[in-house]
Amino acid sequence: MPQITRTVRIGSSHGLHARPAKLFAQAAKESGIPVTIAKDAGAPVNAASILGIIALGLEQGDYVTLTADGDTADATLERLAELLTTDHDAE
Repeated sequence: MPQITRTVRIGSSHGLHARPAKLFAQAAKESGIPVTIAKDAGAPVNAASILGIIALGLEQGDYVTLTADGDTADATLERLAELLTTDHDAE
């Protein structure tokens, strides 16, 4: 199965800080397939690594590219994109 990519915009008003980064990394890990996240044209990092995600320094409005490979890649990217576009700071 070919790699699938999706570009999304960060929705959390305070960016991807510890709590939303943890939710995202946990969902990526639970997907069971390799997923990466990259800011703009930067180097991709393992989406299941909370430290890698926080190191990207993602702020509200930043665009990121998600890439996944596997049978459930499309559904996985849909779920992860939903987590990234949600404003977790408004809850």
